[in-house]
Amino acid sequence: MNRHTVRVVAKYLVRHPFATAPLLGVAWRFRRRGWWYHAPFLPLAPREYWAFRVSTASGDQNATLSGEEVLRAATWAARQKVGW
Repeated sequence: MNRHTVRVVAKYLVRHPFATAPLLGVAWRFRRRGWWYHAPFLPLAPREYWAFRVSTASGDQNATLSGEEVLRAATWAARQKVGW
């Protein structure tokens, strides 16, 4: 996820705090395995994975998704039980 997308999502969460739980749940689900071994020691998904997810959602891996699009994707992913 690029910095602009993070800012868009952060602004969205300020206006819609109810969206925090689904987004955190999906972020935890997509975290990198062994994340505690690599700096910045945060449970984040690899950049390649985010590029893949954004490109499948928008058709362009350099696209910036809106807060609503990110929340819609997170809600959809949270409802899917496959691969847990």
